[in-house]
Amino acid sequence: MMRRTASESYKEREIGLSIPGQGWTGGRFGVRLQCPLPFLLALAASISFSSMALSQNSSYSQEKSSGNFTVRVATNLVILSATVLDRHNALVSGLAKDNFQIYENHVLQQIKDFSHEDVPVAVGLIIDNSGSMKPKRADVIAAALSFAQSSNPLDQMFVVNFNEQVTYGLPPEISFTDRRDQLRFALSAIKTTGETALYDAIATALDHLKQSKCDKKILIVISDGGDNASKHGLAQVIEMARHSTAIIYAIGIFDEQDGDQNPGVLKRFAKETGGEAFFPASPKEMSSICEGIARDIRNQYTLAYVPIISKQDAGYRVVDVQASERAHGRLTVRTRAGYFLPSSSQPLGTRDIGHDFHN
Repeated sequence: MMRRTASESYKEREIGLSIPGQGWTGGRFGVRLQCPLPFLLALAASISFSSMALSQNSSYSQEKSSGNFTVRVATNLVILSATVLDRHNALVSGLAKDNFQIYENHVLQQIKDFSHEDVPVAVGLIIDNSGSMKPKRADVIAAALSFAQSSNPLDQMFVVNFNEQVTYGLPPEISFTDRRDQLRFALSAIKTTGETALYDAIATALDHLKQSKCDKKILIVISDGGDNASKHGLAQVIEMARHSTAIIYAIGIFDEQDGDQNPGVLKRFAKETGGEAFFPASPKEMSSICEGIARDIRNQYTLAYVPIISKQDAGYRVVDVQASERAHGRLTVRTRAGYFLPSSSQPLGTRDIGHDFHN
């Protein structure tokens, strides 16, 4: 079965094709959702997944009438979320584990577990509110709400607004929400004025994602890619993104008179994390792009493997995922470019190295 990608969706909207959406389901005020992933049935008592994970010596204990017992699992897992596209750039579903091959540092790995399910995710909407964005403000808000309406009703969402300052859109007592009225307020609570601190905003959102128990984490950046006010540097935030679990999607909307636009920055964040960057010709196209991103997220495959690790292999490890299926012809897989492995002096699972592993 093939589905439209985000890029195809907004192109089809342009020529008048209708695009179905998903209904919005509200939640309770200030909701904090736990997001279990129905994956790894044999280990379900003790393990849940992230978009890229690596951990070991996780334990789970439970009390029953017959007495206390503890189940312990010692394993190192790398977890990948992967989007598969055919030669027409359409989403491909219905593949099996045997259709995939994973290479780490050019060495073929054995896939231990596999899933293709729509699971709740944590989503950060990073919205540029600098002065150059003022004419596009209404379209940006509409696009963000379109994404929310097309997403899994159990998704956790938050908003990071930025100009030369970075602020959270939701009130301090609400870390995440699934309510559309709260998102609308969060998106509208700041004036479009000032300069641009894009790198600070992405760094803030990456840090905030750590509070979520959802296994998949997504950031959607709507900006021109320029930065003239951040305390963080580009290289520093790229490094943070490579260490994180987050997949970053970027939508670049540009003003011809704005000399700070930088589409290359948006492309780089997307490539490093397994996301995608879009550059619509008009702000009106953003809503269909956001609906397509939501479908991409809901149709990703989850792959897990135990890498062959030696003591001297600490550092960044390159990951390449390939897929093949005769009926679909040539396939392209979009996923993270790699992950960081800590040194042998620091046990796995004791710091954020592109995982969020919890019981």
